[in-house]
This record gives sequence, structure tokens and C-alpha cells, in this order.
Amino acid sequence: MDEVVAEYIRRTVLKIPRDDILGVLRQWGFLSDTQLGAINLRQTKESISQEVVRLCEESSADLKQAAILDIIYNNIYPNKRMWSVYQMKKTGEETDLFDFSNFKKKFKGRLQSALKNVTISFREYEDNAIWIRIAWGTPYTKPNQYKTSYVVYHSQTPYVFISVSMLKSNLPLLCQALVVASNYHDIREMELRSHCLNSLKDIVFKRYSQNFQTHYPKQQKNVPTENVDVRIIQEDKSEKERIQRVNQEVFGDGPQPKLEFAQYKLETMFKSDPNMDVLERREPFRCLVKFSSPDLLESLKSLAPAGMADAPLSPLLTCIPQKARNYFKIRERKDVLPGSFVSP
Repeated sequence: MDEVVAEYIRRTVLKIPRDDILGVLRQWGFLSDTQLGAINLRQTKESISQEVVRLCEESSADLKQAAILDIIYNNIYPNKRMWSVYQMKKTGEETDLFDFSNFKKKFKGRLQSALKNVTISFREYEDNAIWIRIAWGTPYTKPNQYKTSYVVYHSQTPYVFISVSMLKSNLPLLCQALVVASNYHDIREMELRSHCLNSLKDIVFKRYSQNFQTHYPKQQKNVPTENVDVRIIQEDKSEKERIQRVNQEVFGDGPQPKLEFAQYKLETMFKSDPNMDVLERREPFRCLVKFSSPDLLESLKSLAPAGMADAPLSPLLTCIPQKARNYFKIRERKDVLPGSFVSP
């Protein structure tokens, strides 16, 4: 077995959590049950990885098998990468029956005709998701197996999820290959990114909760004390019920898709009294605002009930899943009066 392949397999095994190593190797299907049973999982991960490499040498593993193992790892742990959503378009309403073999042939042909040193691997999953792994080289160097790009394409849909390597210069070539192989005519980035691949799918496929409740949980009864006005308690109760109702109308009653950030780039005019002559020239006021959280939408959903924001929240914050984007540019509208609110 080639030393490059052996080292790549060793590093891939080291990335897998100890309790999941056997499960990932079984899904790989390259080693036999007898070989897997011989692996001692009580030793250090370094020793386990070397033992796996030894077994792979016995079975003459090649780069193709090593690439499939890497696809399986990324499929199980997709949150290790940053994913961007792209949408493809056709000129007409025609629909084509998807042929996986034809797709692979066109995709590889397009890339290899433009770049000789490139390694391309495919794996199809039960949910009609095609995982593509691309290791890029140059006209003078072999493909770098440690700086790969990943593509997840659901056949019969126009959506593609791409995680690029550090070599972003190859992205246009990758997009061209996708358009040709899938029989589309154009592709564009949707300004929607996250580490959580499944949440991105939930957003573009409209799989998150959008059925709002028509009933609301009963509020706990507050027992008034002698020093508290009953009218204040009733007003507080009514306000909490209003916030809960509005919150459910905006966010629904189910868990929110997981996004880590939302970014707003402002290019609006600075508004001031013309008599004050604050600005000599009318130039756009540029500002970048970024909201970050391990689970941004759930965090936004909890603001009003916690008393940290008014309900409802600004549409700029609540429109993220509906608009399927978490990158916004806010510019002046030419058809509105000065001082009007500007939204994306």
C-alpha cells in the first residue's frame, strides 16, 4: 500500500471518536468482520490507527478506498465543515430523469478536461443525496488529499451544498461541472451558510416547523400578596400571554434550524437635519453587524420571553429561515422618502 494512502487512513481514524471507530469502519465495508474483531480498542488511538493501517495493507487498500472512508467520516460528522448553499436554475420547466452513472461521467469529464491532477470520488446515500469529494492539484503537483472540497447534491432538486477547501479559486470550475452534470443552466450562491448541514437542508427543503399552534399552554396562577396591586399582576399575566402568542406566530412551536450567525451589511444614507450641515456630501453610511450564537434562531426566539427584547422582533431577524439566507445587504431604496426604514 502506498505510504500516502497509509498516512491518510491513519489520520482519518485518529479523527473518529473512539466509541465510533468500529461503526465507521463497518460502514466503510473494506475490512472483514474477522479483521474488525481483531482490533483492540482498549489501546491508545494512535495504536488503533496503526493497527487499522496494518489491516488495510493486508487487504491492499488504495487511494479510492481511502477517499470513501473520508466521505463516510464527513457524512457522519458534517458539522466539522462550513457549508454554503447554492441554487441551480433551468431556462424552462423541463424535468429530466436522474441517472447517477451519467451524472458521474459528465461531472468527472468536465473537471478532468480542465484540470488533469484532480481526484474525484462519489458515494450515494438512501436519501437521494450524492456526496462528492474533490482533491485538487495543479498542472505540476498531485492532488492535495488534505485540502478537499465537498459537494452534497440531492437529485431532482436544484439545491447544492458545497464545502470548499482553501483553494477557492477552483470554485467556478466546480460550479460549471455541477451545472453540466445535472442538466441545469445556471447556479448562484444563496447567501446561506452554516456548519450544520442538516439545518441548511431543513431551511431550503422547508422541513422545519411551520405549523403554528392554535392553543397555548396555561400560565401558572400567581397568588397576589397583600402589598401587590391585583391589577398589576393581571397586566403582567396578559403581557406574558401576548409575548408567547406573538412568539409562536413568528417562530412556530417546533425547534428552529441551527445557524451560528447572521450578518447584516448596511449601506444606507446618514439622516440628519439639513440645517445642521453635519455632512458636506451625502455618502452611504457603511456598517457591518453580526449576530453570533451556537444556536442563533433559538436564542432569538428566547429573547422576548426572557424580557430582553420587545415582541415581535424585527423582521430583519425573524425572516432568516423564510428568506433562506443569513447574509443581508441593506441599501437605500430610491422610491422611498428620506428617513424611511430600509429593509432587505
